[in-house]
Amino acid sequence: MATGQTIITRKTRSAIFLTLCINPGGEEGVRDGLEKIGGLTTAVGSRAPEAALAAIVAIGSDAWDRLFTGPRPALLTPFTQLEGPVHTAPATPADILVHIKADDMGLCYELGRQLTEVFGDAVRTQEEVHGFRYFDLRDLTGFVDGTENPVGQDAIDAITVGDEDPAFSGGSYVVTQRYVTDFSAWDAISVEEQENVFGRTKLDNIEMDDDVKPANSHIALNVIEDADGNEIDIVRDNMPYGAINGSGDKGTFYIAYSRGPEVSEEMLRNMFLGDPPGNYDRLLDFTTAVSGAQFFAPPAEFLEELPSAPPSAVAPEPEPGPEPVADGSLRIGSLRRPD
Repeated sequence: MATGQTIITRKTRSAIFLTLCINPGGEEGVRDGLEKIGGLTTAVGSRAPEAALAAIVAIGSDAWDRLFTGPRPALLTPFTQLEGPVHTAPATPADILVHIKADDMGLCYELGRQLTEVFGDAVRTQEEVHGFRYFDLRDLTGFVDGTENPVGQDAIDAITVGDEDPAFSGGSYVVTQRYVTDFSAWDAISVEEQENVFGRTKLDNIEMDDDVKPANSHIALNVIEDADGNEIDIVRDNMPYGAINGSGDKGTFYIAYSRGPEVSEEMLRNMFLGDPPGNYDRLLDFTTAVSGAQFFAPPAEFLEELPSAPPSAVAPEPEPGPEPVADGSLRIGSLRRPD
């Protein structure tokens, strides 16, 4: 099996999420950036190895066909917008995702700056979010985030494509969403009601028993089981973000890695459409999804040796021009004498 990118790390203190769109004619510039990201990460990370700098790059469905020939990930499709009875999960433009994380925001920033310079005008930034660790891995609502993540080999198995798609074994599917939280509404309800929204206690992070947990709680709608009743895992690497004062958005950047996109898709259907229909996630009454995208993070070897570019993405060689006419000019302006 090919080697995946460095997705599973310890929970770092900082992250930058860059969502990029490829400009017309920018395919070759993007390919150049994809090939250089590994070397840039190594170079910047060597300044402070203890900060555990990592960068994961993932590619959207439409961009894949603009960048590469040959096979494509079997389950890679664009993000599907979901319009529920009350809330919507929007689909927003996205070609490339760069997830940078480290214990030092300075390293994240420097790598993002260098990579942006390499991409140059080949891309435009759709979204740039700077995340941070908030106390003991809590989001800004005060609840611990990522409690249900698997660990160790279970985590690796949960995110790694295997023999079902041998051309892309070692890769991972990625879903991202940015949520903006209404803290005035959230802070207006009691801690007990907040716990019912999540389905676990706020202070000590204990999940409620099934006979007590509300059916529309966040946890109740995010547990997906296979035909045998076994829970199917994904790995979330969410980060809180936001401005301190009221002039800017604040909330959670959601990012989930998985072996296949169907688990994340079912979770989102449960949240926005409801399970059963209409029984939507109560948390959405307080936090609004403002972006949504889906990507594939290919194995490291794929990025080291990219497939050929499609013919349309290769800049044509310029046609040779006519031979210059000897007219006594040095071709600096018009120095030819009038007749």
